[in-house]
Amino acid sequence: MGRRIDYYDDPAAPAANSMVPSVNVIIENDTGKILMIRRSDNGNWAIPGGAIDLGESLSQAAVRETKEESGIECEVIDVVGIYTDPKHIILYTSNGEARQEFSIVLRARATGGQLTTSSESTAVSWVSRSELASLQMDQSMRRRIDHYLEGAATPHID
Repeated sequence: MGRRIDYYDDPAAPAANSMVPSVNVIIENDTGKILMIRRSDNGNWAIPGGAIDLGESLSQAAVRETKEESGIECEVIDVVGIYTDPKHIILYTSNGEARQEFSIVLRARATGGQLTTSSESTAVSWVSRSELASLQMDQSMRRRIDHYLEGAATPHID
C-alpha cells in the first residue's frame, strides 16, 4: 500500500493535480469522548472519513466511511465545517495523486456497532478531549477537531 503525505503551506509540496470531495465525521459518545482512528497509510490519528463515491450522498458517504474505518454505525446530525484550503496538499505515493483539500466535516451520533479496525485503520478508540493534544495528527485534521471543540454556532468555512 502506498503512503499518504500531508503538506501544509510547504514550498516542497507537489502541485495539486486533483480535487476530490470527501467527508470527515466527528462523533462524541455519552461520556464526551471523540471517535478517532489511527490511519494505516501514515500512522496519524484522525476522525473517520474519505472520498464521496459517485452515486452516494454526503450523508451516505459519512455513514459508510465511519462504519468501514471504525466499526461504528452512525447518523449525521449537522455540519461542522467545509475545508478547501489550497495550501493543504495530500500526496498519495501509490499513484502520484496530489490532491487539494476538499473536506466537509459532519457531526454524527453513534447508533451501534463495535470498535473495529480495518485495512484503513490500525487502531480505533474513544479519546477524551484532554488526550487529543497528545495524539500525532496532521495539522489540518487538528484544525478540524479544534473547530468542533470551539462549539461555534455556525459551520467553519475556508
